[in-house]
Amino acid sequence: MRTNTGWQDRTGVVARIAAALFAGYFLAHGATAFLTLVLPLGRADRVVFASLLSFAVWTAGVIYIFAARSAWRAWWVPTLAASALLAIPLLLPDLAARP
Repeated sequence: MRTNTGWQDRTGVVARIAAALFAGYFLAHGATAFLTLVLPLGRADRVVFASLLSFAVWTAGVIYIFAARSAWRAWWVPTLAASALLAIPLLLPDLAARP
């Protein structure tokens, strides 16, 4: 059993905390934008429901980030998922105009 924690362990934890803050927020933002387009509700209801679901998405992202095998994977998987979720509303702006 290791008792001495080195700087590598500490930087891994700091990297995961930063990933949980920034990549997790980016994932929640992408999920909110995507859900605002695809939910079959009125405009105001879609925004409120997507915003409420974003907290669950952020929590799931943080759980994944701290469970990932490496700090590198903790960064790129949520960032890639968020980019994919955010690309759909950016590429289809006409859907955002529906009532």
